[in-house]
Amino acid sequence: MTADHDDIPAIALRWVDAGRGAALATVIETWGSAPRPVGSQLAISGDGEIAGSVSGGCVEGAVVVEAMEAVEDGGSRLMEFGVSDDEAFAVGLACGGRIRVMVEPVRDTDLPRDLLAELVAARAARQQVAYAVDTDSWTRGIEHPPTHADRFRLDRSGFEEGSARFIAIHNPPLRMVVVGGVHIAQPLMRMARLSGFDAVLVDPRESFASAARFPGETLIHDWPDAALAAHGLDPRTAVVTLTHDPKLDDPAILVALRSPVFYLGCLGSTRTHAKRVARLEEQGFGPDDIARIHAPVGLDIGARSPAEIAVAVMAEIIQRLRRG
Repeated sequence: MTADHDDIPAIALRWVDAGRGAALATVIETWGSAPRPVGSQLAISGDGEIAGSVSGGCVEGAVVVEAMEAVEDGGSRLMEFGVSDDEAFAVGLACGGRIRVMVEPVRDTDLPRDLLAELVAARAARQQVAYAVDTDSWTRGIEHPPTHADRFRLDRSGFEEGSARFIAIHNPPLRMVVVGGVHIAQPLMRMARLSGFDAVLVDPRESFASAARFPGETLIHDWPDAALAAHGLDPRTAVVTLTHDPKLDDPAILVALRSPVFYLGCLGSTRTHAKRVARLEEQGFGPDDIARIHAPVGLDIGARSPAEIAVAVMAEIIQRLRRG
């Protein structure tokens, strides 16, 4: 969670605990070409400091004024704004639209401080968590999977159909572990970052996973099974093994198969994978376990060069993430 807009609930909580007061503003509906997607948040302190965004700048001023009043007087509220063509163009969009914003002061009678702290703690622990609020009764709660499975998979906040109940999805940042500092890993690491993944490269061979070959990347030189166990694997993590050397790939595959990662892809031909399957069966893994492995790795787009193979791998990971 590196960007301020990703830490909005935690920032609001810090302001409250410092005695400054705070409110959270959340985009709950959009029509047309809205500047920010549903679920975007802005934190406003009682003395007017802000973090995050609900509109790219075109309606923030009005939201801040309303939020400061809410911090002072209490009362959650809904606001609707029309974004004109000129305003939309100024923040990079071709045409205007409308947005609806929910403003919640952090107070016992509105968004309780303890409920916000529960949300912040779940996010810090990389848990998938939903914040649910009924905009008619203003009842609130924290919910976890398997509820809202489709929303979690698609990172899609929104109203439950036919109700006033808004579900704000808080997913941990996406992560990718790439095993093997081979040529394909070079473009794949860059593509992962561009696609919103926090990517790390694991290879005990420092000559392969070197800063010269992977400038600016996070490199781990431990043995793959130890590295993956220490890094932690969860439903928002993808694992890709690229060495097609059993001494390096197999330890990573064993750890990944015993975890809830959403994607496990392994480089190698059909023949190589058949040998891999035989080794896994000897380790006690069954058909359902082995079916989780994407091998040969990547979508079949006829890729040949390392960069093209990386495109195929990245596309398959995103397909698995969004379509299940």
